[in-house]
Amino acid sequence: MFTAKKLDSSTTNPELKEKAFVLWFEQVGIADVPFVGGKNASLGEMIQQLTPKGVNVPTGFATTAYAFRYFIEKAGLKTRLQKLLADLDISDVNRLRERGRQARTLILDNPFPAELEAAITRSYVQLSERYGVEVERCDQLTDNELEACLSRYSGVDVAVRSSATAEDLPDASFAGQQETYLNINGIDRVLKACHLCFASLFTDRAISYRTTKGFDHFEIDLSVGVQKMVRSDLAASGVMFSIDTETGFRDTALITAAYGLGESVVQGVVNPDEYVVFKPTLKQGFRPLLEKRLGSKEIKMIYDIGGGKSTTNVSVPKLQQAKYVLQDEEILKLAKWACMIEDHYAKVRGMDSPMDIEWAKDGESGDLFIVQARPETIHSQKIGNVLKTYKLNRKPSAKPLLIGRAVGEMIGQGKVRTIVDLRKLDEFQVGDVLVTTRTDPDWEPIMKKASAVITNQGGRTCHAAIIARELGIPAIVGCDSATEILSDGQEVTVSCAEGEDGHVYDGLLPFAIEHLELDALPATRTKIMMNVGNPREAFRLSLTPNDGVGLARTEFIIANHIKVHPLALLNFETLKDNGAKWEISQLTSQYRDLSEYFVDKLASGIGILAAAFYPKPVIARMSDLKSNEYANLIGGREFEPHEENPMMGWRGASRYYDPKYRDAFGLECKAFKRVRDEMGLTNMIPMIPFCRTPEEGRKVLAEMAKHGLIRGENGLQVYVMCELPSNIELADRFSEIFDGFSIGSNDLTQLTLGLDRDSALVSHLFDERDEAVKRKLRRVIATAKEFDRKIGICGQAPSDYPEFAEFLVELGIDSISLNPDSVLKTRLAIAKTEAAILR
Repeated sequence: MFTAKKLDSSTTNPELKEKAFVLWFEQVGIADVPFVGGKNASLGEMIQQLTPKGVNVPTGFATTAYAFRYFIEKAGLKTRLQKLLADLDISDVNRLRERGRQARTLILDNPFPAELEAAITRSYVQLSERYGVEVERCDQLTDNELEACLSRYSGVDVAVRSSATAEDLPDASFAGQQETYLNINGIDRVLKACHLCFASLFTDRAISYRTTKGFDHFEIDLSVGVQKMVRSDLAASGVMFSIDTETGFRDTALITAAYGLGESVVQGVVNPDEYVVFKPTLKQGFRPLLEKRLGSKEIKMIYDIGGGKSTTNVSVPKLQQAKYVLQDEEILKLAKWACMIEDHYAKVRGMDSPMDIEWAKDGESGDLFIVQARPETIHSQKIGNVLKTYKLNRKPSAKPLLIGRAVGEMIGQGKVRTIVDLRKLDEFQVGDVLVTTRTDPDWEPIMKKASAVITNQGGRTCHAAIIARELGIPAIVGCDSATEILSDGQEVTVSCAEGEDGHVYDGLLPFAIEHLELDALPATRTKIMMNVGNPREAFRLSLTPNDGVGLARTEFIIANHIKVHPLALLNFETLKDNGAKWEISQLTSQYRDLSEYFVDKLASGIGILAAAFYPKPVIARMSDLKSNEYANLIGGREFEPHEENPMMGWRGASRYYDPKYRDAFGLECKAFKRVRDEMGLTNMIPMIPFCRTPEEGRKVLAEMAKHGLIRGENGLQVYVMCELPSNIELADRFSEIFDGFSIGSNDLTQLTLGLDRDSALVSHLFDERDEAVKRKLRRVIATAKEFDRKIGICGQAPSDYPEFAEFLVELGIDSISLNPDSVLKTRLAIAKTEAAILR
């Protein structure tokens, strides 16, 4: 921790603030935006209200709006600046650039008044003394003395940040519109940085942004924050949002992290690590770290000691790139702070207040700090209860040219225009797809013209991503080689509507935009649930009106996210397949215990699904891969038998207690227990598939209990799939050992009619609506109700046939779980059926 003397913060009178050149952060709060701008007012608010509660915020001082107006008036600049900007057409990039340059030159050519310079000097001396650093003026020294003075710290090192009085408002981000200067030390450098910040009120991007947003250039003043630097150049830093940045899902905190100073993350120079934490159970004392994604982090920004610059970029060693920047405890601590900041600002504003927060870790003390916090400005401003969904219509054979991180759940199309030099911005045409190494706020004037943005570098929390969301255009960041693979004039489709990964396709693919008035949807007695497999779509899908998840497919997580056979992890040393060993080594490089890789990834996938729909029930089916599907996992062929008919063979419950597989099932149990006990997601209900007999069910429950999943303990319920004729014939006995049933109409139909629906010879006979199937459903629903057991259906039939869903409603089924694209139309049909029954 920094150790510092107590500052005098006596200036709290508003009348005194109006005429002060400088105010300490301890003297201002969120109501003081007119005096010190949004950024500095927020810092003061946190220092006053949240630092006593444990949130670390480095202190400093701010020049005031009055100081800026005093400077402009003394220099006689207002009329000249007004004349410069009066007839400016911001769509003319060249003219915008020239007028901006002239405006900044006017400000920089006029020195600060002596009294303003003295006020900044006194405050910087006091801040330096507070941190035990001597201050030395360098402007009166000889050339040799000057060089020596500037090569060492001549005062405390600070960040000098612009803070406009219309900045960081709930409805406008102003992200990066004005300048920031890092590792500034010495009175002369501080004064120069403050002067440059004043001039940056008229950067090209700031002029363009204010014009677009309808702000009067001369109704906005510029405050400068001078804040003690956190030595994150020796450690790490990043950005976090108290909301999912793409979907607007409110219950997660997204944290990004990279080595070095935070500008690398903010500017999109690096692809950072990403961590996702679930806020509701975090507040309850659990550890709901849902996901960690490793970023490349190839460079970092550090202090340029003695090199003539304030900062410089250096390469990150390969071994360091391959490690997560933060420990789990640090991630959870930052997430707790995000919750505290969000809750405090919600209380102050009297409304939900998702936040955009910058953090830094000090490499000398090891402490974490919050260095900025502002309102999130995209999802928090969405009004109305309308769900807008983009859907891409592409052939299965259409493979993406590029994959990166999706920003904005939209689809854009156009001709590629690759620009890597700001001087060529005038070549960009309305509707082009901007392709570049990275974008930052300087590119905002042409981003407004773009149909989409694609970058080699950047993460989901960089300035470019924030502005793309605000402009309402899709962006794919961190593609690595977009500028090499895509050609100018090439027509592409940019899809950010397929989960967290964004895809760039060749050509203009057809897509649709669906609008749904959610207020118009009727309520139903029958629970309308979803079938969900892909965790990366969960937050988006949860926004569709639903009653939870009736089928969460763990086999999707195993096949697509884990990719490795669990027994190959448990028996890694004896694997014969060297190719499989190499692949496993690559995937598990973060893990000493290879089995922990399986548990961690499965818990992450299930945890995301459970969190997305919390506190509604999420019924997670334990693995139901068949032997041929298990064999296709990495290392799987050494552990799987060859079966002529895998559908009828070694699958589901029969694996779980078998000595040849029970250790692998134990890993699943550990993952499920972690989700419930460590993450606090007790809404997750495990479900046992393909359980042939009640005795099998008892054996499975016994295996689960060995690993801490004890039915009835901590509210644990266990469901069973109802997909075999035996499940129906013995439903009374299954009711004795399970808490609920979920009908799998696909397998039940095949086994009732004695056919393989994948066989072209008999597939025409496959029909879930067959009377033999319907009679079985009548029986099992009646039995479940007799024994007071929940019963739902998660098979395909209700999604395909509305009349089949109506039939189930008439039988009084508790829930119907549907494919996401069938949820809304089926809800409407069910509401009509229920209304008819009541009549």
